[in-house]
Amino acid sequence: MTEDPYSPALLPTGFVDLLPPEARTEAEGVAALVRVFASYGYDHVRPPLMEFEETLLSGSGLSLADQSFRVMDPETRRMMVLRPDITPQIARMAATRLQRLPRPLRLSYAGSCVVVLPSAADESGRQIMQAGIELIGPDSPQADAEVICVAAEALQQLDIPGVSFDLTMPSLIPALLEEAAVPEAERPALMRALDRKDAAAVSALGGRLSEILTALLQAAGPADRVLPLLARVSLPARARAALQRLTEVVAAIKAQSPDLRLTIDPVEFRGWKYHTGVCVTVFAQGCSEELGRGGRYLCNDDEPACGLTFRPDVLFRLVPNVPVMQRVYVAPGASTDVADALRGRGVAAINSLCAPAEGEVVYYAEARRLGCSHILLDASCIELV
Repeated sequence: MTEDPYSPALLPTGFVDLLPPEARTEAEGVAALVRVFASYGYDHVRPPLMEFEETLLSGSGLSLADQSFRVMDPETRRMMVLRPDITPQIARMAATRLQRLPRPLRLSYAGSCVVVLPSAADESGRQIMQAGIELIGPDSPQADAEVICVAAEALQQLDIPGVSFDLTMPSLIPALLEEAAVPEAERPALMRALDRKDAAAVSALGGRLSEILTALLQAAGPADRVLPLLARVSLPARARAALQRLTEVVAAIKAQSPDLRLTIDPVEFRGWKYHTGVCVTVFAQGCSEELGRGGRYLCNDDEPACGLTFRPDVLFRLVPNVPVMQRVYVAPGASTDVADALRGRGVAAINSLCAPAEGEVVYYAEARRLGCSHILLDASCIELV
């Protein structure tokens, strides 16, 4: 038997209904993330789900064009875009409506995004949740470190086990190839070899850079082990400056969160389209998907910024679902004060929709059918057995 193509339960590929208890777990988890962000001074903002194409796909958002759904506004006849990422919207807000606010500007956000095609490793489909922070204004290792340490604190509050932060410097390899005057035509193949971690191909394609590139390729792992190895690699000025910034960020993170697990991959650059400095990807033991990613970039007016975006739809698959709220059936005529007090204690007090004349037998049956553990009669809360 084939599935009815016109079934109202059938959704477009990559879109799903989030049902109880997962929906409540996500909602409460996102609220917990935002509370942690607020405790570090990150004010919450809510950008719109859609923007005009020429606005969203400019500046730092230009690289998102191939991942964006477009629709025509029937009123203005202008093309609009469903956001595939919230960070460029924060960059726009910082450069326009929030331009006059004092720096550093700390902002947080949470909301849904829609992408044309999810990544191969992404199990979440085309509608994804994002929740994150952006620190706008300072361009310093301490700012990069703050974003990572606040993210680590948020994950600790959620009891996410085995968390690690993988640091990269996407500008390192392009700077190295440019300073070594590697011909433009030869760079794509070499970059692909680095991306695949193909040491033999890197050695064959690297020419006089083969030794340096192989050393960088092999210098991946825990930060404490990798940094001394990288310090011994002979690099030209721009590439050396990029590596120095990475080293300073690690030191700043260690000063704030000495026990945080940090790894480094100096040749990783995949997926970083608008970032300009140190970047980070968040992983957890036993999970193949990224929990989040972020890094340094430029706002629409070229103001320095850094941030990190979590994926709640991935995060909350790693924690137990939020326990179901205790449910109490509020019979007709029961004390509203008692019912309100129960709600204040985190209990779901469900008002009866039965007529008073139907009687207690009906109330008890209705309470059991609705999964209630107690029934409120007058001012007495009676356990159902």
